[in-house]
Order: sequence, then C-alpha cells, then structure tokens
Amino acid sequence: MKATKEFVCENMPTANCHASTVLPLENGRTVCAWFGGTKEGKEDVDIWYSVKENGVFSYPVKLSENALVPHWNPVLFEHIDGKISLFFKVGKNIPRWRTFRSFSADGGKTFSAPEELVRNDRSGGRGPVKNKCIRLSNGRILAPASYEHTGWNCFVDISDDDGYTFRKSKRIKTEYCTPVFNSQNGFCKNKIPMIQPTLWESENGGVHMFTRTAVGRIYRSDSNDYGETWCEAYPTELPNNNSGIDVASSPDGRLFLVSNPVSENWGERSPLTLQVSEDNGKTFRLLLTLEEEKKDSEFSYPAIVYRDNALHITYTWERKKIAYWKIEI
Repeated sequence: MKATKEFVCENMPTANCHASTVLPLENGRTVCAWFGGTKEGKEDVDIWYSVKENGVFSYPVKLSENALVPHWNPVLFEHIDGKISLFFKVGKNIPRWRTFRSFSADGGKTFSAPEELVRNDRSGGRGPVKNKCIRLSNGRILAPASYEHTGWNCFVDISDDDGYTFRKSKRIKTEYCTPVFNSQNGFCKNKIPMIQPTLWESENGGVHMFTRTAVGRIYRSDSNDYGETWCEAYPTELPNNNSGIDVASSPDGRLFLVSNPVSENWGERSPLTLQVSEDNGKTFRLLLTLEEEKKDSEFSYPAIVYRDNALHITYTWERKKIAYWKIEI
C-alpha cells in the first residue's frame, strides 16, 4: 500500500473551510470542492473548488448562488456523458436550506451558474446532503439524502436518467429510543436521529447505507430492490461522534470506511481513521490512521472515492485547510 498526503491549498483564500468532496477523473485529473468563509454559517460562506492536474492543485475558485446567504456541503458527481455536477446547499436555516447545482463541461475547471435542483423545494433535503451519489449496477443513481426540519431523517433521492432528475424515496424508519434525544437542529420524537447517509452496492440490487447519528454509533439500513425500499435502520458496532462519515467499495468486495471512531455524542473529531471490511460491512479492521488524536483538534467530514486501484480521500484539517490523500491499494 502506497499512501501520500498533501493539502489542496497551503494558503487558503478564506479563514475557515469545511465539508469537502473529491472526484478523481479518468484522465488523471482530480476535482475537489468545499465551503469556506469567515466561519460556518456566516453570510460570506461560499463554495470553493480546485483541480489537480499534472500533480498540482490549482488555486481555489469561488462559486456562489447568493453572496448574502451561507453555502454548505458540496458534492461532486460525474455523469456518463462526461459532465460534472456540483451539488450544494444554500440557506441561513439548515432545516430549510435549498439544493442547487452547477455543471462543468471542462473537467471541473469552470462551472455554470447555479440552478435549483428541484424548483421551489423548501423541504431542506433534496439531492446529496454531504456524501457522493453512487451509480448502481442497473445504471440507477442514488443520492444519499436527509431532512433536518422535523427531526433527523434519512432517505435516498433516486434518478433513472443518470442524475439529471430525481424522485425521493420514503424516509428510512428507525427504532424508538429512550430517553428522547435532542439533535442540534431538531426534536426527534423518540426516533433515532440520523442524517448524512453514505451508500454502497454489494451485489445487483443489494444496496446499503451507514448513517451518522446522535446516539454514539453508526446505524445501517439495507435495500434489495436498487434503493426503492429500505429496512428499518439498525445499530452497528461502529462508534460515531455525531460527525460525518463516508464509505467506498472496491470491485473485489472490500468496503473502506473513513470516520472518527469516537462513541460520544458531539465527541472529539479526532482521530480520523481508514478501516476496511471484507464481509460487507459487518466487521472492520484498522488500515491506516490518517490523523493522530490531539485534544481539541478537528479532522472531520471525510469524503472517499475508489478509482483505478486507488482511494482518494479529503477531509477538514483543523477548519483551516483541506487535506487530500491518495492511497494505492
């Protein structure tokens, strides 16, 4: 295993940055995006992106739908026709934020003016919320999505035209929990509060999700019909600190998980580790510690993509930079 780490930009254009997304392309180019400004949730927070070409990341470029409204959680996706979609959220109030999208036809060097993914939608949840869309064996695209305005609830947005239009699934059911847990952004009414799912397909039509929760562990749900319906979410043994996670699968069936293995709700966002499973996510073993634990440090919100025998990983580094790893496996 060969692993290299670098920062997307040593001298970031903003004081604060978070929530990166990464997209390796066939020509060796790698696109990365994130949100940045003075501080998360401030009006000057926009989407920024950079392209790595010939071994070097370009200086970040800003993309904004509204200069006076905070931007959040970009997600990159490559269509079959070669276009790239850059999804992101816009809104002062997370439970009611709106999903926008810009297109790139030149490999991520430039993006079109943003347009709303689902016109006049105010549900706060359409399209991918943090983690990447996946293309299934039958060509269907699933976007991992969640709501936060009536408690924390997960679902998937389904596309049968390669990610250009979407229809939403039903919300994933969860078990009841005692006592009632309050999430940061809503009251969950005795249900397990979970958001920001990450998806993988293990066999034709067999799709699975891990979710971020407020109860100290990752939850899981499974589908056997290409994401149309899902079982009630159930707990795993994987710890979760109520922060973002992501997974990627390889053609040989291995599943790679990047997360903070901390079981305290709103716990430390370090260390950050890469784990691997060879039994479809039932058990994991440590493969690499990406960042060592330091008290009050933050290494969080990872994104991971598998392509051509390599893992591409980005994450927030102390809210000051975006770190990028390429790991040949």
